[in-house]
Amino acid sequence: MKLDLKSAYGKAFQEVLSRVQQALAGARAQAGPVRMFIAGGAALHLLTGERVSEDIDASFSRKVIFDGEIAVSYRDADGRSRVLYLDRNYNDTLGLMHEDAYKDSRKLDIPGIDQRVMEVRVLSPLDLAVTKLSRFGDQDRDDIEKLARMGLIDSGSLRRRAEAALAGYVGRLEAVRTSIDVACRLVDAVAPRKRGKKDS
Repeated sequence: MKLDLKSAYGKAFQEVLSRVQQALAGARAQAGPVRMFIAGGAALHLLTGERVSEDIDASFSRKVIFDGEIAVSYRDADGRSRVLYLDRNYNDTLGLMHEDAYKDSRKLDIPGIDQRVMEVRVLSPLDLAVTKLSRFGDQDRDDIEKLARMGLIDSGSLRRRAEAALAGYVGRLEAVRTSIDVACRLVDAVAPRKRGKKDS
């Protein structure tokens, strides 16, 4: 995990999760912890340490009702006022996602979070890249390139995972297939080249 809990953003992130946990304090312990799955820009930051996001896209393993907005104000390294909030409008059914994305997510150990109440998880780099393919705007392309540059994804795995995810979707699939082709070319263009025996 690349989150710096000593940074202003890291402290704000930790505080948002703490407030989410407080809202879940009444969850029945015998049912196990509520799992929080982090996607979007917050997931990218957790995986790479790059690009802080002003919102946290997250899904939960159970139906959750929050009384109000969960937001934390903080100042960034340049002294500018910022707000980090839980995006309660995030909907994981409106974009491409593999059916095993949550099962294959990575567990995070966040200080102050009681894992008996809430288990925080982040999408794997590969599944995060897949979620970027249906919209595939400039920011999504940049995020996929960041994951590729750090060697966290490769084009072959991305294509297989994305095409498997397509099996469960309806809509303008041809546009997404085109996005997959473009994304794989982007990944190949920026991914670190593996050194062969002659280079070692």
